[in-house]
Amino acid sequence: MLKAILIDCIPPNLSQEEAEYRILEAENLIKTYGGVVLVKKIQKKLIPNYATYLGSGKIDEIIEENETAEKDKKANIIIINNELKPRQTYNLSEKIRKHDLKVWDRIDLILKIFQKHASTKEAKLEIELASIKHMGPRIFGMGIELSRQAGGIGTRGRGETNIEFMRRHLKKMEQSIKKDLEKCRKVRKLHRKSRKRKNLKTIGIIGYTNAGKTSLLNTLTGKGAMAADKLFATLDTRVGKLVFPPKTLREKSAGQHAPLEPNFGQRPPSEVLISDTIGFIQNLPPQLIKSFQSTLEETIEADLLLHVIDISDPKMNDKIKTVNEILAQIDVLTKPSIYVFNKTDIPHKKDKAALARKYKKYTPCFVSTYKKEGIENLKDTIRQRIFTLSSSDAQ
Repeated sequence: MLKAILIDCIPPNLSQEEAEYRILEAENLIKTYGGVVLVKKIQKKLIPNYATYLGSGKIDEIIEENETAEKDKKANIIIINNELKPRQTYNLSEKIRKHDLKVWDRIDLILKIFQKHASTKEAKLEIELASIKHMGPRIFGMGIELSRQAGGIGTRGRGETNIEFMRRHLKKMEQSIKKDLEKCRKVRKLHRKSRKRKNLKTIGIIGYTNAGKTSLLNTLTGKGAMAADKLFATLDTRVGKLVFPPKTLREKSAGQHAPLEPNFGQRPPSEVLISDTIGFIQNLPPQLIKSFQSTLEETIEADLLLHVIDISDPKMNDKIKTVNEILAQIDVLTKPSIYVFNKTDIPHKKDKAALARKYKKYTPCFVSTYKKEGIENLKDTIRQRIFTLSSSDAQ
């Protein structure tokens, strides 16, 4: 079992509230992996130590506390809630190795969670690719160790041979994985072409991890996908069909949005396809997002996005910002979207009317997937938005 010492290094001017939130989210990541946090520490430092990230005093303090702890309270890993440079990972690992400790950074932890939860071939390939990209630069440290065994750094001995061998091996693995992923992309592309021929519109569900995306997919489509109250419960793209009841838009009951007039001889859609994929989280490096490009293609190619937001979350506004930053990275920030404020059954202090005004251009809807409240209004809103997009295409 993973027994962790969790450490976060933060700027001195970061607020207490933000510091506590960062460490709590990291702790939830560790729990999602199946580990337990024995010790939490926050070090305020403007610039992390270049060689070991943590200061030498902090490292000695951590080692001493762990050595003197009772047997059942001894940790076996130090997890840094930041991304470490290869040199920092190697140097820190060297300092703690003889004390039966290893070190992961935040990206290592996220990748380990991904590995546990992925089920499809495509998701597993993307995680393997992301792991290679993260691990690749770290062979620097392995090379130093092998060079020592060969008789010293700078010699053309076994160390240099092995480091070059590992680089070539990882490069071949990366090329092989990319070829397999390209095959998956081609299959997805054929599926999308087939949908377009049938004039089937597609909707992508996106949002911060654990906002309720999979629960919404299940509620709208009856897909029956596994939904769980933990981070990154969904990694694989799942697609379901939302079938609208046989009624015209004019027959829509009075509600938040005025009914739209049919035009251009078009009829409202009778069904749409909805896809759910990986959730987002703060501080995901661009290279990690790029590794999941294939899975995210369903979102990139969708006609409409449902941005699911946990209205009960105290950090709601920050998480909306995080999701939008990632959407900008994959060039879909301007795609037509509906903001779906979920978990309205959980007590919160948000003003729905104020949110409706603030995000008016995103035709916000308020739902509880748990109590199935607001779902019919959301379906009507989706139908109207899709109809409007179809009408615009016809022009």
